[in-house]
Amino acid sequence: MSMFPKYDVIVVGAGHAGCEAAASAANLGCKVLLVTMNMQTIAQMSCNPAMGGVAKGQIVREIDAMGGYSGIVTDHTMVQFRMLNRSKGPAMWSPRAQSDRMLFAKKWRQMLEDHPLVDFWQDMVAGLLIKDRKVTGVVTGMGLEIESTCVVLTNGTFLNGIIHIGEKQFGGGRAGESAAKGITEQLVSLGFEAGRMKTGTPPRLDGRSLDYNKMEIQEGDEMPGKFSYTETPIPEKQLCCHITYTNQEVHDILRTGFDQSPMFAGRIKGLGPRYCPSIEDKIDRFADRDRHQLFVEPEGWDTHEIYLNGFSSSLPEAVQYKALTKIPGLENVKMFRPGYAIEYDYFPPTQLGLSLETHLIGNLFFAGQINGTTGYEEAACQGLMAGINAALRVKEEEPLVLKRSEAYIGVLIDDLVNKGTEEPYRMFTSRAEYRILLRQDNADQRLTPIAAKIGMQNLEARMVRLAEKTDCFQRVKKLLQEMSALPEEINPYLESIGSASIEQKSRLSLLLTRPNVTLKDLINHHDALRDATLGMDEESLEHIQINLKYEGYIRKEQEMVDKMSRLESLKINPEYDYHGISALSNEAKTKLSKIKPVTIGQASRISGVSPADISVLLVYLGR
Repeated sequence: MSMFPKYDVIVVGAGHAGCEAAASAANLGCKVLLVTMNMQTIAQMSCNPAMGGVAKGQIVREIDAMGGYSGIVTDHTMVQFRMLNRSKGPAMWSPRAQSDRMLFAKKWRQMLEDHPLVDFWQDMVAGLLIKDRKVTGVVTGMGLEIESTCVVLTNGTFLNGIIHIGEKQFGGGRAGESAAKGITEQLVSLGFEAGRMKTGTPPRLDGRSLDYNKMEIQEGDEMPGKFSYTETPIPEKQLCCHITYTNQEVHDILRTGFDQSPMFAGRIKGLGPRYCPSIEDKIDRFADRDRHQLFVEPEGWDTHEIYLNGFSSSLPEAVQYKALTKIPGLENVKMFRPGYAIEYDYFPPTQLGLSLETHLIGNLFFAGQINGTTGYEEAACQGLMAGINAALRVKEEEPLVLKRSEAYIGVLIDDLVNKGTEEPYRMFTSRAEYRILLRQDNADQRLTPIAAKIGMQNLEARMVRLAEKTDCFQRVKKLLQEMSALPEEINPYLESIGSASIEQKSRLSLLLTRPNVTLKDLINHHDALRDATLGMDEESLEHIQINLKYEGYIRKEQEMVDKMSRLESLKINPEYDYHGISALSNEAKTKLSKIKPVTIGQASRISGVSPADISVLLVYLGR
């Protein structure tokens, strides 16, 4: 008699990708086994204690709209919330939250344990069971064979992981945890291409040893928002973060360790991220900068541990410590643990289909850092999609592929599969050509109906809220079109914001299109509108305002989407002189001239040609 039933889906690894994969497959009715090397580190925030950020906050909201758990967990465990880029247009607004690291992992584990279709097993997965080029289960380090229809690999930084601190190196997937062996070798023998990547983490500091008076304070938003579209708590109190800076003296001390640096000495072969480089990388690459910003982030409510964001390092611990003491506010610093670099195996994602299933082996899915990405949010959304598509494969249904015009998740997966990745991939708003459509405030409108259509469970609350939101929008839009303001009631307000006064009665919808006029202010200065919108929440009003203020732009972008689907086959003269178009980026001019694409569709998928470059091309081609 076997200890285990045959599972529908086995998920290997319980980080952000694995947890979302297990949850989404289970919420589509599959029997799931989540295998992890350590039950105590489920959903561990292995780097900074934060979710969201520029373009990443949009992804967390999309995960939530699809029925994933990351947004709910973040809302329940946040210690600070900020909406970034408020000074820019709404397409750039990105929610970010600091979380309590311990509570975050605890809440995730609790939500998974509460799911009747999720089982757990603590063990290392040493290999896969394969029959007729299809995966049929896993083999564990203890030698157990566990069968399943599909397998999702979310191994993070553990595959043959090596940790580097100065000249010391030791095996591990994270400091204090062992590396995973066996899977890479088997996949390579099956014909997969593998590579090495590196990432790093900063030192963790003792908050009691810091002098915050010498730093800039960074408070959370006065009216904090949240990530989930369900009823989750809004924080009543928030913790402060702080900002400090490196200086020339710090840089000089760090340079003394360069000869012992694993990165410069060539001991690390893996490719590192351009976008969250180590401090030694920064001072080497940006030698003209005399200081770099550092964020001093608390790790939670009940701990003194501090995460020093921006000071990732693999230099010897003594060099790290000496440099830290020269940073304002850190003169008497005590370290809890030094920063380190970690090198691990990944598999170039061009070996996957858009469903995240591998080309070579059927029913096998990859998600997260194994695909060469970096970031919790990037990992979580791949986990969500791999879990969904594994479940759809079990049910013998068509895979779900989100389009680039539907979600940042769609942009990310399309980029990975079509372009591959030369360095750890992370998301930016500039990667999305339709970012006015892909805003954080409308993720539910875009994606919840799609999730409902494929049978995702537990969406009831989200669907009810969505219906209310849609109804509320239509109602307020109609009110603004029908209601007018008299000069005597609205002019004092218009003059106070430096907007031209009106001579005669004017429709509210027209006034709202003015740059500084906000819906909130119109409500406050117009009694009838105030009465008609009583009880509406802040988020709904903001959503209405964005939709009405930017209606023209939104419509234009939607037309662009419709056009783009037709443009896929639009021909370009391969000998076109791109150097004559000044608005193109230099990289695009070089790449387009070299590759000579014959269609816009092909041009759009060339690595280094950005969505903005494509928009410029379309203008020049008169489309």
